[in-house]
Amino acid sequence: MTMHVGVDVGGTFTDAVAITDGRTVRGKALSTQDITSGILDALAALRRELALDEQQFLPGIERFVLGNTIVTNAVDELRFAKVGLITTAGFKDTLRISRSARGESRDPHDHRPHPSLLERRHIVEARERVDSRGRVVVPLDPDAVRATLRRLVEEDDVEAIAVCLLWSFRNPDHERLIGDLIASTYPRLRFTLSSDVAPVYREYERTVTTVLDAAVKPLVLDHFAKLEERLAAAGLRVRPQIMQVHGGFLSVEDTLKAPINMFNSGPVGGVAGARLLGESISRSRVLTADMGGTSLDAAAIVDGKLRTVTRAQIAQFPTSLTAVDIETIGAGGGSLGWVDERGLLRVGPHSAGSRPGPVCYGLGGTQPTITDATLVMGLINPDYYLGGELKLDVDGARSAMTERLGRRLDMAPETVAHGMYRLAVQHMANAVRKITINRGYDPREFTMMNFGGAMGLFAAAVASEVGIREILVPANAAVFSAWGLMHADAVYTQVRTSPWDFDSPAADLEATFVELEAGATSWFERESIPAKDRQLVREADMKFVGQIFEVTTTLPQGPIDEPAKREIRERFIRDYEAEFGAGTAWSESPIALINARVRAVGRSEALPRVAGSRDGGVASPESYQRRIVDPATGQHRVVDVYRGITPGQPVSGPCLLEEPDTTVYLPTGAEAELSHTGDLLIALDHAAAR
Repeated sequence: MTMHVGVDVGGTFTDAVAITDGRTVRGKALSTQDITSGILDALAALRRELALDEQQFLPGIERFVLGNTIVTNAVDELRFAKVGLITTAGFKDTLRISRSARGESRDPHDHRPHPSLLERRHIVEARERVDSRGRVVVPLDPDAVRATLRRLVEEDDVEAIAVCLLWSFRNPDHERLIGDLIASTYPRLRFTLSSDVAPVYREYERTVTTVLDAAVKPLVLDHFAKLEERLAAAGLRVRPQIMQVHGGFLSVEDTLKAPINMFNSGPVGGVAGARLLGESISRSRVLTADMGGTSLDAAAIVDGKLRTVTRAQIAQFPTSLTAVDIETIGAGGGSLGWVDERGLLRVGPHSAGSRPGPVCYGLGGTQPTITDATLVMGLINPDYYLGGELKLDVDGARSAMTERLGRRLDMAPETVAHGMYRLAVQHMANAVRKITINRGYDPREFTMMNFGGAMGLFAAAVASEVGIREILVPANAAVFSAWGLMHADAVYTQVRTSPWDFDSPAADLEATFVELEAGATSWFERESIPAKDRQLVREADMKFVGQIFEVTTTLPQGPIDEPAKREIRERFIRDYEAEFGAGTAWSESPIALINARVRAVGRSEALPRVAGSRDGGVASPESYQRRIVDPATGQHRVVDVYRGITPGQPVSGPCLLEEPDTTVYLPTGAEAELSHTGDLLIALDHAAAR
């Protein structure tokens, strides 16, 4: 028996999935504050589902992939190590100045500075200067650096150091000298050099990235040391592979070099799995909607490729990272309902998390959540949640809905619950619009793939809001991100700011890419990735001269020579107009290439899927009826509830499809059919739904 295991740590639940001989088996446990315990609890649940003893389970795992929230939680909560920053003299206030407080919002009350990542007294200036060509203008004084380190470490008790000098991406020698001084003087002190984690221009984003990486590094190293020790003691023989923000996984060793790349690693696993599943059913344009206990994560797969963005937003902070384009909003099952100062009902972004969780969990929660709302609406069976493992307190949820919200709004609990449902739908629809319409894509051209335990109750309503006509619910929807982790590729990125224009020799650009590819090839060798599974992808961040930001373009394969310039230019214009609309390319302007990037991809082999019932489903279909509040109208009605359906025999809405891990609502006019692999394909009739 071969066994691959993926673990996705969420805000409410930690999911573990094993694929063994084509079968998919899941384990689920509440997430814990220390994360490690939640992972071990989920693995224990998985072992019980597999009916294996401890001597058989962990020693039998051939591959272990982890999507971890430790970095996401630390950044979201601003809870990380005390960090010091060494920067070039004259640039102490780069973080405070930032890009100003203005954002997308037109509300002046929202225009406020980003939260402080470190105290200003922990930012020290180094007398050094390298010019824009990388030439040393003012040499670095090692003795002054040692004095700076003594103050930061021995007087201010910093736990990590970030080093971000002005032109280090052109010449990293001064940063590397500071790194050597830190390593020799304080060998246990963690530090990050910007020339290692983000060797690109724009000092503000580069400084943010470097400081965040240094700030989470002690926390992450301590976590993985304990996790690996406990897993190894229990018999795990393979090293974990860790999902990264750019859409691929890396080894623990490479992850710990730049742990900030673990941000959003769990949701990225779901997008990677959706790309593979979409490819298997000939759907090249897929919108993913992953609704868990804390948030909704939405992403677009365009023409079979994960859409990535440079200068990725990490929580509230703009960074220099390249990341899968995921729109995250606070609309999960645990998102709280509340009444604002104007007396209006609101939902999210704050969440009850796993502890105390929704009121209906009976773990001490007192504020109604979206899960409580769907329970009060009758959309969830209180006796069949997680297959009956967790009994839900419907009376407690209804009482809290009345006490906390209904009396202030002068509404019945069912009316409040329906209001919370509709607000959540609108928030989710706006997230879908951001990753489609705002990026230049028509959502009607996409199939929505929904997963996460809570999304099945909202998918049809969200799709109706944006005009999507087809929904796919994967067989293992409730643990799909954990499943997707095992189907991601290994990805290693080399990037450098290397200004070049089309009047410059092609050989100069080719030399840059050859050097970057040499580093990528070394990674292939270090990770023992077979030659047949290797792929090198060249990318460039380009813009019209005079513009501020760039558009990323994939370059043609093969060496870059003078004739290749034309194709590179045409590709950039095509990508630019795909992003901003036909005719928007500034054709009269010269084009500048700013960053050169090489992505080294180690392809993962897709694991087989066997025919059978949906994961966690029932062997033989059964049905009954239940009274619900209609999600579209808010009116009471009686609908059929199916617990298992037969492949090839469609069912029509309005109805509920009830499974241990998830429940799917089909509105009027919708028709669902089960494939032989257990995936549920839903066709929507928006006219009938209205």
